[in-house]
Amino acid sequence: MTKERWTFGEAALPELEALAAALRDLTSTALALEHPSAELRRLTDEVRAVEARLHSELPADLRPRVGPQPGPDQRVYLDHSRDVGSFNPAFPVYEFSCADERGEGTVEFPLAYEGPPGVVHGGFLAVFFDCVLQQLNCDLGVAGKTASLTLRYRRPTPVRTSLRFVATREVDGDRIHSHAELALDDTVLCEAEMSAVAGRRDALPQVSPRRTAP
Repeated sequence: MTKERWTFGEAALPELEALAAALRDLTSTALALEHPSAELRRLTDEVRAVEARLHSELPADLRPRVGPQPGPDQRVYLDHSRDVGSFNPAFPVYEFSCADERGEGTVEFPLAYEGPPGVVHGGFLAVFFDCVLQQLNCDLGVAGKTASLTLRYRRPTPVRTSLRFVATREVDGDRIHSHAELALDDTVLCEAEMSAVAGRRDALPQVSPRRTAP
């Protein structure tokens, strides 16, 4: 089987990546404020005004341009095979490297992902593992749709703490079985098991590339 990286969609704009990092940091800072802030109220008004101006630049049809007959007014689809948090602040960011059916990396969850006091919300851990394990599949050359994802929460996962994780996988026929562990030092905090249906690169639908700006 090919080990060529899977991608599906266009890369995010550099401006979007910068915005995602800024919004994530801003959210974490605002969540820690003790008292009402005039600065925050002014910023909210500015953000609303910018959003209204940007709205006029949106395509008329917000469905992604994916498939054999993309509409001229549909939006560009961004690649979600890896590092989604780099352009979408709703997703976590992490450092990750993959080779030989295995990957490892580090992650630190900011306050934006807090649930119980000082602890990462379990739902964000599920998003994190889904991203990591599918990136492992895409980087190793065989990927597909998630069929199941189960988590075992063994210890509370702290926010604002550098954590490490490892991920492994094996391909069995048309199934990909993956396992990952998130740990603080030598203590495993959370485990994930994923099953995915192995796909074929030549069966992926066509993705319309980014169009030249007028």
